[in-house]
Amino acid sequence: MSKPKVAFYWNASCGGCEEAVVDLAEDILTVVEAVDIAFWPVALDFKRSDVEAMADGEIAVSFINGAIRTSEQAEMVTMLRRKSQLVVAFGSCAHIGGIPGLANVSDKAGIFDRVYKTESTDNPSGTFPQTKTDIAEGTLTLPEFCDTVNTLDQVIDVDYYLPGCAPPPDLIMGAVAAILEGKLPPKGTVLSPNKSLCSECSRQESKPDKIPIEKLARVTEISPSTDKCFLEQGLICMGPATRTGCGERCINANMPCRGCFGPTDEVLDQGAAFIGALASNFDADTPEAADAITEKLIDPIGIFYMYGLPSSILKRVQRKKEGGE
Repeated sequence: MSKPKVAFYWNASCGGCEEAVVDLAEDILTVVEAVDIAFWPVALDFKRSDVEAMADGEIAVSFINGAIRTSEQAEMVTMLRRKSQLVVAFGSCAHIGGIPGLANVSDKAGIFDRVYKTESTDNPSGTFPQTKTDIAEGTLTLPEFCDTVNTLDQVIDVDYYLPGCAPPPDLIMGAVAAILEGKLPPKGTVLSPNKSLCSECSRQESKPDKIPIEKLARVTEISPSTDKCFLEQGLICMGPATRTGCGERCINANMPCRGCFGPTDEVLDQGAAFIGALASNFDADTPEAADAITEKLIDPIGIFYMYGLPSSILKRVQRKKEGGE
């Protein structure tokens, strides 16, 4: 009996999700024994033509990480969707947009201006990358750089989501086991506990029912206590609006949560939910007092939507057109 075929593919992301597979350590041998890795171009010598030659549905499951930034990425995931029985959005960038999604505060023109028209770039002729260039031998092409970064499910149909930056080994092995054993939950499930990180946080016993926030601080400005709630110390911690299952890796390193696991099923917009929770704890009786507290929020989108801007209600920042329209 042939083994089920599995594929891994990397889009707009840092590569940490690929490392997470390697971080399975000896457990990766269990995976290799149970499946046939049919496509993993970052680790083995596979080509696009290998996938093109497969029959539709031939791949049992594709683990696709990274947001969708270019036309090539959209083409590849569309093909993998057709060739796969199941698709798993693997990691924060595929799940909710991730760090690459912060590029949605700009657009293609703004990004290209920033990269190719700055004083630190030696580009006196103002040359930008071109999608097509004609030369004597023919036409050279590059993938189209899109205006907007999208989550995986904004481009193709996704069956399951493995959250995290990067997904921890226990969740990866749990997902692989569920797939191989045919014990999968309903389609669309995020394969992580559906409760907030605060409910599992080791500091919850010290957390008061209501935290009177008089001022906010950046983590570089104070030495955080190792056993006290970060919010009680005036540090932004996204734990109240973030799904648990990460193993509290940041908390255990004495760093506040930044929200990489995304929201629970009950939360429509992770950033908006946290803003509401934070503001409700401000110890401020006047607008001026509230302004004094928020003066440390120098990058609200980067703080509240560090990982989830493309999947939020906002999705992107709308830039004004020339003429003020």
